Amino acid sequence: MRVILGLGNPGLKYSNTRHNCGFLVTEKVAAFCQVKLAKRCFHLYNQAVYKKDEDSTVLIQPLTYMNNSGEIIKDIKNFDKEQLIVICDQMDLPVGNIRIKKGGGSAGHNGLKSIISNLDGYKEFLRIYVGIGRPKEGESVVDHVLGVEEDQEGFYQGIEKAKEAIIDIMNGKSLPDLMQKYNKKNKLEVT
Repeated sequence: MRVILGLGNPGLKYSNTRHNCGFLVTEKVAAFCQVKLAKRCFHLYNQAVYKKDEDSTVLIQPLTYMNNSGEIIKDIKNFDKEQLIVICDQMDLPVGNIRIKKGGGSAGHNGLKSIISNLDGYKEFLRIYVGIGRPKEGESVVDHVLGVEEDQEGFYQGIEKAKEAIIDIMNGKSLPDLMQKYNKKNKLEVT
């Protein structure tokens, strides 16, 4: 069973912020697969299950706030941590870009720190980073990640690319092919 964990913060206050790109991607994937994300009884996450032949994918949105995203890991039944895919924001990527990577540290991302901690230090899961760019001069990291992107078109291009990458994964595309297809930075057109 593949588990796709889209990171974000619950509540309307955060719904379209940069930090909620994981939620936005899982919502787009759920819509594409025609499944509904719904809160599980007595669990702090939204979940949707998509089955195709013998393959099943579970989309999950933790409702624990970003810094505690990993706490829901213990509640997910029958999942193989090698089949875990985490979608989150990445300040080191320009808006509109995504990056697919297997393994690595948290890179200072509190949601990833929580997941790694709750997986007893296991770091080899797949990550799909959605670019949100760096804060402007004088803007704090917190204000940046919890803010709404001015370049809405670019931001949603990144969300759409991440959705397409998830669909490619669900259709069996290999990791090297995914990385070759998606790990390219957008180039500015010179006119």
